[in-house]
Amino acid sequence: MAESKNKSFCSVPRCSNSKQKQPYLRFHSFPADVEQKKKWVRAIRRDEGTNFVIRRGSTFVCSMHFTAADYAEGSPRLKAGVVPTRFQWNSFNVPPQRPSAFERASSRRGVPCPLESEAVEHPSIFANDHDYAARPPAGALDDALQYIEELEDRLQKTSKGSSSILSRFCVSDETIRYYTRFPSQQVFEIFWESIAPSATHLIYWTKAQRRGEAAIPTPSPARKIHLLDELFIYCLRVAAGLKEQVIADICGVSIATVSRIIITWANYLFFVLGSVPIWMSRQQVIDSMPEKFRQYSPKLRVILDCTEIRCESATSLTLHSETFSNYKNTTTFKGLLGVAPCGAVTFISSLFTGSISDKEITRQSGILELLEPEDEIMADKGFIIEDMLATKGARLIIPPFKHGKQFSKKDCEQTQAIARLRILVERVIRRVKENHIWDSTVPLSLAGSINQIWHNCCFMVNYQGPMFLDP
Repeated sequence: MAESKNKSFCSVPRCSNSKQKQPYLRFHSFPADVEQKKKWVRAIRRDEGTNFVIRRGSTFVCSMHFTAADYAEGSPRLKAGVVPTRFQWNSFNVPPQRPSAFERASSRRGVPCPLESEAVEHPSIFANDHDYAARPPAGALDDALQYIEELEDRLQKTSKGSSSILSRFCVSDETIRYYTRFPSQQVFEIFWESIAPSATHLIYWTKAQRRGEAAIPTPSPARKIHLLDELFIYCLRVAAGLKEQVIADICGVSIATVSRIIITWANYLFFVLGSVPIWMSRQQVIDSMPEKFRQYSPKLRVILDCTEIRCESATSLTLHSETFSNYKNTTTFKGLLGVAPCGAVTFISSLFTGSISDKEITRQSGILELLEPEDEIMADKGFIIEDMLATKGARLIIPPFKHGKQFSKKDCEQTQAIARLRILVERVIRRVKENHIWDSTVPLSLAGSINQIWHNCCFMVNYQGPMFLDP
């Protein structure tokens, strides 16, 4: 059987191989022997006629439909008498040798068949023949119905899970970071598992207000939104910075529902996270201290800095003057943040009005009660708190002040060394302000829960991974 030329196409149904597209295949012409050619035609399930005419040199069967045993050893030519057996309808598996339908019908009518002796030796040949008149075994229909019901239940559960708000938006670690500020989906799931047991007893903020503090709290009725989606709605407002109207449109709920969820979760997370002790002991600080800090200030306990958040101006002149910041030249809230040398947030103060000084916010924040004798505190020049630290036996590390026209060489080196280390707290504050709720001016409608949101944002920085200085 001769090999094909360049323009060759396979004549087997459902096979689109050609010499131009698959030059690595071999294309074989139909045998010249009439009986052998009939076997090939029968094997490929085609009949010669007007729609299929076998022509020598233009009608081929590609090598994909033959097995390796069909070829002569070390030769690209087929063995004599071989028939193509690998097709798409049998998944390119060689079917077991069995007589043709004509031969099987002849044997049933008593007509002698050349394969009759083989059928006696191998009775399993006829066992694979399908009987379309046969009925299924007893119980097969019940099993099939039960299997269909199981598939429907599984599909229903899957469709319910896919309809959650979280699963629609957070499909990768990148989207998790944008919408929630958690570094990955795994960290988000760990956080959720830690708060889920107590979250099931949540009471909406409006209901808690109606009941009053003296009433015995009971869980709110069944929610329309899943608890995990409520946490995600809170993250959409705080981390992604979406407005309540946008969140309401996304979730298909009212603006009042979104506002109620945000206030409820802001207070809930504040109480839960506020009960976690984040102030590190002196030994913990020493054990986790990077080498840069160990060389310059081995007794450093915490790095302090303040940051301000723009807020809406009040109509009251008294409130306006209290929130007005001379440093920012606008109305702000001000908070104090403490960071350990390892980069972890270890102290979070409440928010104060923007007119408060760094010294006064340090006095009122409560951090002085946490310090121990011989502790070292690093801060900026605005923290004139040496006298307050002296009462605790602690020492303040700040850049030196200029006493002449310019700094001395020693003062410049000291300023640069402190700046290289103190930048750690600036990077932590940047992570806090990467929550997009701080991108715009805080409305006065959030004044009752802004302190809780501030605390939660600072605390969750510790979930974003370690913050180290460059080597």
